[in-house]
Amino acid sequence: MPTIAIVGAGARLGLSLGRVFGRHGYRVALLARSPERLDGLVRQLAAEQIDAAGFTADVLDRPALTDALNRAADRFAGIDVLEYSPTVTGTASGDAHAGALDLTVDHLRPQLESTCYGAIAATRAVLPAMRAAGAGALLYTTGASAVHPVPMFAGPGIAAAGLRNWVLNLNTLLAEDGVYACHVSIGVWLTGTPTPTPDTPTTHPDVLAETYWQLAADRTEPERLITA
Repeated sequence: MPTIAIVGAGARLGLSLGRVFGRHGYRVALLARSPERLDGLVRQLAAEQIDAAGFTADVLDRPALTDALNRAADRFAGIDVLEYSPTVTGTASGDAHAGALDLTVDHLRPQLESTCYGAIAATRAVLPAMRAAGAGALLYTTGASAVHPVPMFAGPGIAAAGLRNWVLNLNTLLAEDGVYACHVSIGVWLTGTPTPTPDTPTTHPDVLAETYWQLAADRTEPERLITA
């Protein structure tokens, strides 16, 4: 059975990805910082007869992230799909959304650490085996500011745009190895998100997860912008 590793797994998109891929015959490796959260997600998936396991890891601790993915690969005899969707990280003061005019290096650094550096570390952990097998899919998630800049989200936008650029190049270069890479920009709120912006569309995470499944199954689109 194939396996998906979900980095940054949470109670909305992460759980839905596990549910949708699990229904399609995948085993599910969940990676997140909180052991308690992981235990809850594993229990929910197990109740749906989905083979899942949690692996504690912080994307800001790249050696630990690599180790967690290696343990997941050992547990499930390989990883066939990687989905990377870290939580937006703020500064020590908690400010993650400095505007373009107020942005400082201290604002940007944690965005690059979580969005770009973590993605690179996760990819390097799973990619050699995928290339050797001549198969695999790499899916990366950011907000829509990767494609459509939003002045108030300057830091996340810079990091997301950088990740998008890298993923598009990955998809081109890895095609001959049978490995697919795709960047997904989400421009909607997920159902259940606290205090969503009133004029922004809302989508249920199960619906969104079906899109990821279709992208991984079809392997034709290097990116997808979701706005409704």
